[in-house]
Amino acid sequence: MTLLHERIKEKPLSIVRNESWHKPIYETNGLNLWYGTSHALKNIDLSINEREVTAIIGPSGCGKSTFLKTLNRMVETAADVSISGNVTFKGNNILGKAMPVEILRSKVGMVFQKPNPFPKSIYENVAFGPKVHGIRNKATLDMIVEESLKKAALWDEVKDRLHKSAYGLSGGQQQRLCIARCLAIDPEVILMDEPTSALDPVSTHKIEELISAIKNDVTIAIVTHNMQQAARISDRTAFFLNGEVIEEDRTTTIFNNPTDKLTDDYINGRFG
Repeated sequence: MTLLHERIKEKPLSIVRNESWHKPIYETNGLNLWYGTSHALKNIDLSINEREVTAIIGPSGCGKSTFLKTLNRMVETAADVSISGNVTFKGNNILGKAMPVEILRSKVGMVFQKPNPFPKSIYENVAFGPKVHGIRNKATLDMIVEESLKKAALWDEVKDRLHKSAYGLSGGQQQRLCIARCLAIDPEVILMDEPTSALDPVSTHKIEELISAIKNDVTIAIVTHNMQQAARISDRTAFFLNGEVIEEDRTTTIFNNPTDKLTDDYINGRFG
């Protein structure tokens, strides 16, 4: 496994927006998904570009979270799910046998709506993934834990209580710990499902700053109901409605000059 510290040294943090030439890391073509007879995703053709933040917006029940969970195959844990079409990660079909789900999830982390730290110490939460991947050397684990927490802008707040329970952290701190836990396995993608919806404005701001700081090292796809948040932090935005992608483009285009009236109506609060 490539150590996180190597990536930190090689690439300075930046909040400059990436340009559109970044190639796709995920591509979906003709993706359809059903929960039983309910058609949740309808002919989705959408790319997620590497080292960019892609915001997925739309009203409740439009398929945003289902799409996100399809990207790491968590959706398959739901009952009576059927899928057709193609989903590729770096050109490899993730729905086939060529990429075992364990391999996929070692490259693709996920942060949920509510913080979900393990019932372990702060240190053990971050060290968990590297240990699963076979790292046992204490000095190496110490380095990964420290640098993951620094990347998650949490180190200064927890460095004196690493071996205390993660449950003693505030909600915002727990969410940043969950992001540090993702970063510790050196992922290529982090999927975020409304990661700030349960947080106060100060914690939300810290998470948004963190997303902007790490996006040059890791691709991020984020589901959000917060239009201002999508406009602030994303490079591209996809608008979902009733299981379909209505429009996808650069975020500045989506918010300032959308081509579809439905997009304009949603962004301006006329429905949803």
